[in-house]
Amino acid sequence: MQPVEIYISPLCGFCHAAKRLLTQKGVSFSEVDVLANPNRKPEMIQRANGGRTVPQIFVGETHVGGCDDLYALERAGKLDALLAA
Repeated sequence: MQPVEIYISPLCGFCHAAKRLLTQKGVSFSEVDVLANPNRKPEMIQRANGGRTVPQIFVGETHVGGCDDLYALERAGKLDALLAA
């Protein structure tokens, strides 16, 4: 399974929803809290091709996008394949 990394803010409902979906699927992930570690936000923006909002989700080196993008992959039946690649 590919490593999953999520840039989050603890105040973000979309971050909690994305983490909930991954947890329900049994996927472990690492979190980068950009509120607690603001020095990591420029890194997130660069990796996310300019994305400034949280969450920003990465599966391996693939930038998934935000919560809506993660759920869209799940609805399309493509999330499991991406995680397993």
